[in-house]
Amino acid sequence: MQSTKEKRERIDSLIDHLWRNGYLTLSRKYGKYLPSPQPVGNYEIDAVAKYKKKIALGITLTEEDLNDPGLVTKLHFITNFHTKNSSNKVTLFLGVPESHILKAEMILSSIDDNTREKIKIVSIPDKR
Repeated sequence: MQSTKEKRERIDSLIDHLWRNGYLTLSRKYGKYLPSPQPVGNYEIDAVAKYKKKIALGITLTEEDLNDPGLVTKLHFITNFHTKNSSNKVTLFLGVPESHILKAEMILSSIDDNTREKIKIVSIPDKR
């Protein structure tokens, strides 16, 4: 089980990636000044960001998450989620530890093309 500090560091890495790509953070877990994101269905979200009119959701995955048989269902549901004000689908950024990128890519290869094109894998540092 990972500590709150480890979770915060993983989310910080994901947020840093979003910032470098021009996204503005709207909400995030473990933030001082921003609210925590609302769940999408029954699934927890770590960050919500916006770039122009595009919405991005971010979640961080652990090795246990990558071994979860329900992960594909979760990814499919989140990527096909519609925002309230728009029919635009969201982009999902997956924060994956560097040592598990290949496994995440293999999982994504089993997902249909429409869903897969809305998911971006972000390499985040492994815990020290």
